[in-house]
Amino acid sequence: MKTFEDRFSALQADMISICMEYVDDRADKVYVYASIEAGMISGGFFYSINNKCVERHQVNDALEDGDERYDVAPKRQSMVLRIICEDIEKIEALCKEYERDMPTEMKLIHDVKSGDFKAEYKYDLVYTNDDVKTASNIADEWFEEVKRNNL
Repeated sequence: MKTFEDRFSALQADMISICMEYVDDRADKVYVYASIEAGMISGGFFYSINNKCVERHQVNDALEDGDERYDVAPKRQSMVLRIICEDIEKIEALCKEYERDMPTEMKLIHDVKSGDFKAEYKYDLVYTNDDVKTASNIADEWFEEVKRNNL
C-alpha cells in the first residue's frame, strides 16, 4: 500500500515530468512553483538551459546555434500549468485525507544531470496578507533570485 509520502512524491514528480515534457527532456534544471492560499491555486515553471535561467516562454533564447527549437505555443504552456494546478489540488486532497498540513507554497527544483531533487515548503501565508503581492509576484521574485544566483 502506498504511503502518504509515496503519493505526495509521485504528485511532485508528475509536476516535474510535465515540465520536462514541455522542453522535450532538454533542460539542465527545472523549477516548479506551486501555491495554494485562501482557496487560490497558482503554478509556475522555469528552466536552466545552457547555463541560462529562462522563463517558459523564453526557452528558445537559451538554445545554441543548431539546437532544435522548443514549441512554446501558449496552448502548451497553459496545458502544463493546468496539470501543475491539478496536481496541487490532488496534493491538497491527499493532505486532507491523511490529516496533514497542506503547504501554502512549494518550490521544486530538479537537476536533470545529477538527478537531484530539492523541495522547499512554506506553511504560513505568503501573499494573502499582502496588499499588493500575488502568487505570480512571488513566483517572479523566485525566478529573479535564481537567475541572480546562477550567474
